[in-house]
Amino acid sequence: MRIVELTTYRTPMQPNVCLLGLRADTGHLALGESFWGAPAVEAYLHETAAPVLATATSTAPAAVGALLHPYVGFGGSGAETRGNGAIDIALWDLLGQLTGQPLSRLLGGPVRDRVPVYNTCAGYEYIRHEGAQTSSNWGLPTDPVAARPYEDLEAFLQRPAELTRSLLDEGYTAMKVWPFDAAAEDSAGQDVSLAGLRAGMAVLEAIRGEAGDRMQILVELHSLWSLKAATQLLRAMTDVAPFWVEDPMRGDAVEAYRRLRERVEVPIAAGEALSGTRGFKPLLDVGAIDVAVVDIGWTGGVTEATKVASLADAYGVSFAPHDCTGPISFAVCTQVVAAQTNGLVAETVRAFQSGWYPEVLEGLPLVKDGVVEPSTAPGLGVTLREEFLARPDTVARTTVLQRP
Repeated sequence: MRIVELTTYRTPMQPNVCLLGLRADTGHLALGESFWGAPAVEAYLHETAAPVLATATSTAPAAVGALLHPYVGFGGSGAETRGNGAIDIALWDLLGQLTGQPLSRLLGGPVRDRVPVYNTCAGYEYIRHEGAQTSSNWGLPTDPVAARPYEDLEAFLQRPAELTRSLLDEGYTAMKVWPFDAAAEDSAGQDVSLAGLRAGMAVLEAIRGEAGDRMQILVELHSLWSLKAATQLLRAMTDVAPFWVEDPMRGDAVEAYRRLRERVEVPIAAGEALSGTRGFKPLLDVGAIDVAVVDIGWTGGVTEATKVASLADAYGVSFAPHDCTGPISFAVCTQVVAAQTNGLVAETVRAFQSGWYPEVLEGLPLVKDGVVEPSTAPGLGVTLREEFLARPDTVARTTVLQRP
């Protein structure tokens, strides 16, 4: 068996996502996904990866991964790693389809049939229009009258107590917010102004005041801060008792993380922009983190993500996949976390779940009452909608693989 076609799908519903389809000579279409820098990843897949796939004599994920391992680009989550991650995800999907087993079972699980989720409080247009993790790309609604019901980013900034009630009413017991990003932009992350600290803390205190102990609060810091500023922020959050504080500094600032761990008491999560076991091991070695947040696509796919999960488990650290990206990523994350003994929680965005995700895929896992049930269908359990493929603004590019 071999791969005979590679197709990428791009959509203006989320220009940062590159969906991948690998067609096997059996007729099966397996799906993968990459988020961020979609044009670069798309070019890599067609121009560099496709000729290598044409030479592959096996569709086993590890075997293909060895062929695709680049000489450059392997040290981080660059276009090569993200493209290879999409291929790896698709190959696991293919293996599941061929064997009739869901991904979680292929990975030795599931350890649990229902996984707790947290709602990342993004809105419908979050991170769509440019390759920047800044407030300029938050996609905040410009017309409050026409705003859709799950504009959760605008809500946590302006109406945090109201947002908290809405989430509790839908059964969510955990939510992630990032109320300090604007303050980081004001100082390039070097210092927290008193006004910025008070504004961010007001959001967290409003959530805690509304929900009491019924809501777990996750605080995202987007790797924006210096050690000095991160120390001040995390100390200020102690009384709010966050479930975790995520990525206070760059993940490769290992010594700074070690010193931060010594100075603060709140749980620290980190790693979404790190790649592979070699990216995570230095943080684990110094005891800097309580939760390894792994982006499955950015770290190189299911194969590498499960290695990171096992490595973290050896250090007594929980595993929580990052997903604020696309629908295939959500499907694979729910499967992978369900199969890990140290799997903690899955990430979701209800604005995406009720927005563009169901316009692209059939078979998406259902989030209800604060949990998600991973699909028991073969592979990832999802397929591209015919309506999506037929849309005039869906751009598909296919490379037919020619054996040398």
